[in-house]
Amino acid sequence: MGNPNAFLTIPRQEAGHRPVFERVSNFGEVEQTLNEGDRMLQASRCMDCGVPFCHWACPLGNRQPEWQDAVCKGKWELAYKILAQTNDFPEFTGRVCPALCEKSCVLNHSMDAPVTIRENECSIVERAFREGYIHPHSYPRNGRKVAVIGSGPAGLSAAVQLNRRGYDVTVLEKMPRAGGLVRYGIPNFKLDKYVIDRRIAVLEQEGIVFRYGVTVDPEQLPEGFDAYVIATGTPVARDLPIPGRELRGVYFALDLLTQQNHRLAGETFSREETVSAKGKNVLVIGGGDTGSDCIGTCHRQGCLNVTQIEIMPKPPEGYNPATPWPMWPQILKTSTSHEEGCDRRWSLSSCRFLDDGTGRVGGVEVEEVEWLPAPDGGRQQMKPTGRKSVIDCDMVLLAMGFLRPQHPQFGPNVFVAGDALTGPSLVVRALAGGRAAAKEVDDYLKQL
Repeated sequence: MGNPNAFLTIPRQEAGHRPVFERVSNFGEVEQTLNEGDRMLQASRCMDCGVPFCHWACPLGNRQPEWQDAVCKGKWELAYKILAQTNDFPEFTGRVCPALCEKSCVLNHSMDAPVTIRENECSIVERAFREGYIHPHSYPRNGRKVAVIGSGPAGLSAAVQLNRRGYDVTVLEKMPRAGGLVRYGIPNFKLDKYVIDRRIAVLEQEGIVFRYGVTVDPEQLPEGFDAYVIATGTPVARDLPIPGRELRGVYFALDLLTQQNHRLAGETFSREETVSAKGKNVLVIGGGDTGSDCIGTCHRQGCLNVTQIEIMPKPPEGYNPATPWPMWPQILKTSTSHEEGCDRRWSLSSCRFLDDGTGRVGGVEVEEVEWLPAPDGGRQQMKPTGRKSVIDCDMVLLAMGFLRPQHPQFGPNVFVAGDALTGPSLVVRALAGGRAAAKEVDDYLKQL
């Protein structure tokens, strides 16, 4: 610990975001950065706790106190080496992770001002790329071949770990480029895609083979491999099968987000194919991160306004006694997209989509609901109130999450990783799942 009193004398300082009027005009990353001196000061706030709850809370087991200490002493290369031991893609988690570590930081519990762990992590990896600490390595080969199906966070992490263990790794991806949901689901204003491209270039130089435009049937896996990692994520979105679902103008969230990322990559779509919020009154159904991403994207596309509704009640701000630590805090989250303009409403159930008379959606009938404690102490029970109203809109985006995938019975040399195994979760958990699957593959093949 470089400065044992820093947490008492140095306040938490976040990098902040670009001004709203500036950022909504483009898809550049919203988050800004601190200068080197301020970043080192923020790292010095880490108390190097005897029991580091930040390490305990991280699915990857990141050793945060160790690299915080290195950063505050200006040892950036050492900080990256420590970070890279547990995290194959800190440039992803440093941008889009909800920072489970910060929710567990002792300074969060004691003064509601945790160490800026996520931002510090991002600064470390950006410094590593800038200073040349990250460069291709070669690894001795063991003669075994492994196919990784899917190139999202779990697939990429599994590929990295298997490659380092000496396996010849081929990543099979159905999309034109690698990254999975990180590339095609997360907007550029949260994670610019050059971040993925520069890392993929390193992985290719290290010997990992990427084959794009390849759709793999899980019932008929390609021949020629000793083992397989299924890392295909959760491709099926949760639908809303209420009257009027067939109306034009009702889309899944990823219809908008994925196409926008394709367009930013230079791809074009016909007028009939284009999903755009330009000039529209938009309703987003679903209050999570995907819904938030839709809001920011709609603003950048030139929507008139955005309303977001959520069936669950509005969570409290700051602290929720119903979800004390170590539970994940269910509190009100206001994202940068919300700050750009959004009417948010809670405890609303969608009843039916309304036709504007031309076969397009013109509004959604909603009903207020109440949530009552379950008699057996289980999950709350939803009670309709009969109070209905109509939200006018000419575009609806369904952002209600994804369904856990079902898989056939695989053989002993097939391993499932990430969201494909657990159902929809966080990027950081997908990375951890990829590493775990790689170890399972290695353990299995070493026994043969």
